[in-house]
Amino acid sequence: MKVDPEIDHSGMEFGIYTLADLRSNPHTGICISARQRLNEIIQAAKMADEAGLDVFGVGEHHRLDYAVSSPQMVLSAISQVTKRIKLTSAATIFNTVDPVRLFEDFATLDLLSNGRAEIMAGRGAYIESFPLFGYNLENCDDLFEENIHLFRELSAHERVTWTGRFRSEFLDAEISPRPVQKSIPLWIAVQESLESAARAGRFGTGLALVVFEGDPIRFKPLVDRYRLSAYEAGHAPADLKVGVTGHVYIAETTQKARDEFYPYHINYWENEISRADFERLSGEETALLVGSSQQIIEKILHQYELFGHQRFMAQIDMGGMPFKKVVENIEKLATEIAPAVRKAIQK
Repeated sequence: MKVDPEIDHSGMEFGIYTLADLRSNPHTGICISARQRLNEIIQAAKMADEAGLDVFGVGEHHRLDYAVSSPQMVLSAISQVTKRIKLTSAATIFNTVDPVRLFEDFATLDLLSNGRAEIMAGRGAYIESFPLFGYNLENCDDLFEENIHLFRELSAHERVTWTGRFRSEFLDAEISPRPVQKSIPLWIAVQESLESAARAGRFGTGLALVVFEGDPIRFKPLVDRYRLSAYEAGHAPADLKVGVTGHVYIAETTQKARDEFYPYHINYWENEISRADFERLSGEETALLVGSSQQIIEKILHQYELFGHQRFMAQIDMGGMPFKKVVENIEKLATEIAPAVRKAIQK
């Protein structure tokens, strides 16, 4: 897949992200190695770049059933085989990172990629990083808030003096290296918490909305709270960005997509959801984007009417899905869905 010079990237950015889960293929029972998983992630990023997608994201976990604990390491490898695609964590667990080390790593990534690094900050779905790195789970929210604040200071200034509650203080420290970009774009991932949406608005970061299932309208209060909080904090509306993330599987027909994706869906979530319940979860009015290209186009446009977002990112490799299926979904997203959505938005 090669980039078409006629591709129009205005209107909405499209990308994919991976959490690098290690699950056995539900049809064969075979689980690939972490090494193979990493190699396939790098290949997928290269293909996404060549196909004309805008963003590629890599998530962070500290468990044996996931292959990536350091997104910046994987993204640095990806930076050397791609040319233009933006490279983001999806997400970095901000409660349990050293913001100084994190800034240094992503500034290095920014230099290696010639200004393509971004960070998505999240609080994580699991708690294993707290005891692993010596943090108290009771301080989860305060750690997140303080680390966001410190990271923004590091990004804004070459020399920083810091005194905080959780990290050792430093005086007039040189913050090196400096990235290519004036500041590394920062997004805060939010799934259900109005407080987290308000925090993103208060800080003036991007809002990455995690929309997996259900009626998308239930997420609109999060976007409204984000924009209101940003306004109250004095941030210009033009500087605000909303992104939507979701699970995506594309096939020639909606029924074929549901038939093919169902085993990977239940394998990924490790549950025994019935087929009838899955049919409801992937119905026409829901946020689970499993269907034909046309149905997914319609669902994304419906979300755009609700949120007015500037970015859409699809998780397409999960539950032991073979790499061949991942490649097919990258191509459909880039050549069928993204152009049609952008065209409709611009009308």
